[in-house]
Amino acid sequence: MSDLATSSDYAHWRAESDSDGFLWLCLDKAEASANVLSEAVLREFDQILTMLESSPPSGLVIYSGKPSGFVMGADINEFTTIESADQGYELIRIGQQLFDRLEALRCPTAAVFNGFALGGGMELAMACTYRLALDTKKAIIGLPEVQLGLHPGFGGTVRSVRIAGVRAAMAMMLTGKPIRVHKALAQGFIDRIVSPDNWKQAAKELLASGRPRRSAPFIDKLLNLGIARPFLARLLKKQVAAKARPDHYPAPYAMIDLWTKHGASNDSYAAEARSFAELMVGPTSRNLVRVFFLQNRLKGQGGKTDTRIERVHVVGAGVMGGDIAAWCAYKGMQVTLQDREQEYIDPAFKRAAHLFSKRIRDANDRAAASDRLVSDVEGRGVAGADLLIEAIFENEEAKQALYTKLQADMKAGAILATNTSSIRLENLRTVLDEPGRFVGLHFFNPVAQLPLVEVIRCEDTDQAALDVAFAFVKAIGKFPLECKSAPGFVVNRLLGPYMAEAMYLAEAGIPLAAIDAAAERFGMPMGPIELIDSVGLDVAMHVSTVLSEAFDRPVPNTLPGLVEAGRL
Repeated sequence: MSDLATSSDYAHWRAESDSDGFLWLCLDKAEASANVLSEAVLREFDQILTMLESSPPSGLVIYSGKPSGFVMGADINEFTTIESADQGYELIRIGQQLFDRLEALRCPTAAVFNGFALGGGMELAMACTYRLALDTKKAIIGLPEVQLGLHPGFGGTVRSVRIAGVRAAMAMMLTGKPIRVHKALAQGFIDRIVSPDNWKQAAKELLASGRPRRSAPFIDKLLNLGIARPFLARLLKKQVAAKARPDHYPAPYAMIDLWTKHGASNDSYAAEARSFAELMVGPTSRNLVRVFFLQNRLKGQGGKTDTRIERVHVVGAGVMGGDIAAWCAYKGMQVTLQDREQEYIDPAFKRAAHLFSKRIRDANDRAAASDRLVSDVEGRGVAGADLLIEAIFENEEAKQALYTKLQADMKAGAILATNTSSIRLENLRTVLDEPGRFVGLHFFNPVAQLPLVEVIRCEDTDQAALDVAFAFVKAIGKFPLECKSAPGFVVNRLLGPYMAEAMYLAEAGIPLAAIDAAAERFGMPMGPIELIDSVGLDVAMHVSTVLSEAFDRPVPNTLPGLVEAGRL
């Protein structure tokens, strides 16, 4: 153990022993902002375990050297190098066997979470005797593998059920959503929440306590019996089927099947590795991993800027403008919302109240979010806003008239943005004194659910203004997609023909329900006809007209008549 404590042979781990014989093992992955369980990290961990097996300490504490959190999970980059299920199986089994050896050490072990503990990081922690979490707002735990078309592979489908029970474990794994540590404590995933000031003492006390390892509640042990598993499995599959089909998202069904067949027994580990490996090389996981990397590319867009958006003024309290304003307030910004009359703003405040009640549990935090959203018919917030977002109806003249008024009152350095869905920025900015600082910020409906925001630029848009726009989008938890100012930008350029083809099919006599059903069978979350109804036929016709003029594509014959009749 002394050799380990003084060794400098490790690039990613640091070890230190204290006078009581406890070993403090710090994971601090080299040249990385967050810890991940890469092949190199696990290879060094293998060497460390070999030494600990021959000379165990009084207790082992594993913690993170990164301020961001414990361990993010496995190294997703390495997944893309796996070419076959057999290759994947061998790799996963190596990781499982490492965690088995950690669990079997002849000393108590503890993992300490200083922030997130996700995926493989949580699986590492569940192989320890105890788990402690620092009492911080950023502390969360989770098994989010299903979001990559996978399930836990380092023993997580087994240990989570053994520790917290099948109900809590399946809820965490099937949704992929992380939970806060206080909920994790109540469910049994962690043993203690500790102060950031005395976590080392708390860890030592827990290691010395001799408390038995956590196990599932009694009722979950009953549910885990072979006679009960098929009944609960049917219920779980019914819940999953309401959100995802097995041919599109096989991972949650594979998780349920593993538990149904093996019940978190020792046989489960090899079966988990085989199932994980097959999912890993399947099309769903391959594509979701690709989406994961694309999202990371979006997060990396934009240069550094010292300008922070703290005050936002939104003009237009319709569904889009009102929901943009509410989301910005939810994310901590001071927001003023303007429209012609209070009666147009009131519905937006009702929707905002619903958003806050759904997303914010603490009553004081919920009240604070409500206080940050202010009705502003007179437009007093224009002068103090760092960012102004125009979200009125799609009409060039109306938008330009508004810009003329706004720029007269805007403070120096403020950014003006439009939420236009299709109008080229070059057409809108002709009335502006500083057209280079005018950008597009195109949100999608519903704002609270859809993560993409198109950041639209002209050829001569100021890079500094774009950097502020990128920083703003990331600050409110969205993904910025840089777009050239062109008809339809990116999303509507893709979506327009898809929706138009659906209208052509309808005009040819294909039943509307049949069109939507075909699209949903293919995997779309919503059929194109329902989507057209949702965005509004007037908006659909406007976008279709813009694309028609640009690309010589006819507007579907049915749209103009329906819009004129007010059937939107």
